Amino acid sequence: MIITKAKPIEEILPFLEGKERIFIVGCNVCAAKMKTGGEPEVLALLDSLTSAGYNVVGWALPTAACSVRSYDSLAEKNEKINDADCVLVMGCGSGTSVIASLLDIPVTGTNDTLSLGGQIGSASVVHLCTLCGDCNIGDYSGICPNACCPKSQINGPCGGSKNGKCEVSKTSECVWYLIEKKMDSLQSLPILTKIKPPKDHSV
Repeated sequence: MIITKAKPIEEILPFLEGKERIFIVGCNVCAAKMKTGGEPEVLALLDSLTSAGYNVVGWALPTAACSVRSYDSLAEKNEKINDADCVLVMGCGSGTSVIASLLDIPVTGTNDTLSLGGQIGSASVVHLCTLCGDCNIGDYSGICPNACCPKSQINGPCGGSKNGKCEVSKTSECVWYLIEKKMDSLQSLPILTKIKPPKDHSV
């Protein structure tokens, strides 16, 4: 799940300067779960813009803004998108990029894209993956230290962790404490004795 945070309206309004007809595109997957682009958020933005005197010609909520297939059905069912002179996408950077690649009018996103995370029960977990292109999460029993450690330590904890707590965020558990605890329960601690080379950032 892509983790996003809604931009304040003050950051969106400059993009609308000189634009007369606005169309809003939400995202009914990640952004909906994050409450940054589902139907309630789309309607709230529509109300805010209308109250501010902007002409919102329409809105749509495709399954996923990042899917070209979703856009095809979006355009077929929402002809008013062709009447717009700008589009606001309430999704992640990927969704905004896909919509922008298919339109000849200005497109911008209303969210900041933070990371790749997930949802465990009712809780959103923000940092689960950094999309590094050099994945070795299996070496750590499914917990990525590159994403979950503020220092991206891949060969064990730093010298600042204490009593299982992170030095950077003292209220958070050190990811290496969690890794060692899980690998101990799986009887796979010896794997951690192998030194990992630095991440290959060229990929």
